[in-house]
Amino acid sequence: MPAEIGAADTDALRAHGLDDATISDAIQVIAYFNYINRVAEAVGTDSEPEW
Repeated sequence: MPAEIGAADTDALRAHGLDDATISDAIQVIAYFNYINRVAEAVGTDSEPEW
């Protein structure tokens, strides 16, 4: 859950060598996929058979 993410999580990512720009990029990509999956579900899009 988004409310459960905090500074400790960001610090752990930084400890693995990620900088703030990379963390921000990851958050944006994750948010986009979350959004687009909800849109696809709402409009009834079928999954591609090869996936």
